Amino acid sequence: MRDLPYPHPTSAAVSAVMRANRKTGSSPEVGVRRALFHLGLRFRKNLAIRMAGVQVRPDVVFTRQRVAIFIDGCFWHACPDHGNVPRANTLYWAPKLERNVARDQQVDRRLTLMGWTVVRVWEHVPPADAAALIAESVRKAAAAPSPDRSGTSIDQSD
Repeated sequence: MRDLPYPHPTSAAVSAVMRANRKTGSSPEVGVRRALFHLGLRFRKNLAIRMAGVQVRPDVVFTRQRVAIFIDGCFWHACPDHGNVPRANTLYWAPKLERNVARDQQVDRRLTLMGWTVVRVWEHVPPADAAALIAESVRKAAAAPSPDRSGTSIDQSD
């Protein structure tokens, strides 16, 4: 369903808002990273993980413990509490958001099969709460036996 025509913007204001969306460094992401740092956790940000011909860039990565963190935006990842489909261009946006969710699920499955722990946090979760959840996941992953690590690589050149 990728061959849907790209919709024409409904207004200049909508275009400006969409252009301002950041791929990395969003306010929720920065807040969670700051809270993790205050807990004494050290991590990599936006690190490429290559797996079976696919590359993914989690927002926060704990390489030694193999924990990948994604801070998901409510709109882009269809949050059940805050996500919505825009009223304009619904023939484009509904399938687009569905593909995002399906891609997220596929990434989670692939990373998990390769021995990674995947944590997804919604942008509306307070940073301190998200950091506590992440810290617990990192602690558990560090205590777990080392999984088979074949098939994945971490791109250290970024």
